[in-house]
Amino acid sequence: MNRKLQKVRAAMQRADMDALFVTDELNQRYLLGYPFTDGMLLILPESAYMITDFRYYEEAKSKADPAFEVVMPVPRAAFVTEKLKEAGVRSVGYESASLSCDEFERLQKTYADFSFLPARDMLTVVRQVKEPQELEWMAKAQSITDMAFAHILKTMTPTMTEIEVALELEFFMRHHGASGLAFETIAVSGAASALPHGKPRNLPLQKGFLTMDYGAAYEGYCSDMTRTVVIGTADADMKRLYRTVLSAQKAGIAAVRAGVDGSAVDKIARDIIETEGGYKGCFGHGLGHAVGLFIHEAPRLSSAAKGQILACGNVVTVEPGIYLEGKYGCRIEDMVAVEADGCHDFTQSPKELIELF
Repeated sequence: MNRKLQKVRAAMQRADMDALFVTDELNQRYLLGYPFTDGMLLILPESAYMITDFRYYEEAKSKADPAFEVVMPVPRAAFVTEKLKEAGVRSVGYESASLSCDEFERLQKTYADFSFLPARDMLTVVRQVKEPQELEWMAKAQSITDMAFAHILKTMTPTMTEIEVALELEFFMRHHGASGLAFETIAVSGAASALPHGKPRNLPLQKGFLTMDYGAAYEGYCSDMTRTVVIGTADADMKRLYRTVLSAQKAGIAAVRAGVDGSAVDKIARDIIETEGGYKGCFGHGLGHAVGLFIHEAPRLSSAAKGQILACGNVVTVEPGIYLEGKYGCRIEDMVAVEADGCHDFTQSPKELIELF
């Protein structure tokens, strides 16, 4: 039984929505367990369809969740209209968060006999609590990410460029079972480490901090980890900054549990950095975000996340950082699963200060 589909139908009922068009490719994969890039899912109270073309039809019949009937109708609009009328549909939900205005106008013209309701964050909310299989895939993605960190520490040389470091991480992850990359790899050193989302450069590694933020995807599910090491020797100021970030990260992880407000977790880590550490204004992003098929999901850990209550089955990052403009920066990030009395940390890579070369 497809529990995800059950949750979507329950959400549809609460929204007084008779049917739902799912057009976002990642949401399609979430519900189907199968990736495809043409067509849509049609969800009705008593039936569900994967509407696609010849390229996916045969494979989808064996790999897509059997809760969805795989169909290849020509023309599609006639098939969908027939199914909507058979089910007595009045209102159809659409993915307002991802559908373009042009695409929505085409839907309205094609299915003019029905009223449309925006689904808004319906599927975002459904995706927040991960099923056991999802947690297993995310654990596998993180294990590949951890192995890549151990590998780069052994293979990195002082003459490598930032781009070469990023490519080595990416090649290792793909070679060891990743289905893809969770996001574009960050590997920035020296003064560029002060850029939270800096891009790897075709320059040899610079002395100072080297921040590596990267992740693997496994069965489409993402991992997300950041480790900062030192190229050369850390001075007293760098060591103090690193200790502050690590202390904030550990405190943030210790605060994660079901029932806690996302803004409260952020405040615990932020106070260590800005108030106790004296780095006010140097931690300019939120403490973390949820992860799944999408690399950035809800709930979030940030000062703006008041009212976003953590629940068992959420998977969130805890990633404080300190960034000194024009000088250097440091971020440490783990990915954890929220539990009733704490959290399970998927991330096993070491966090003590590492100096290389």
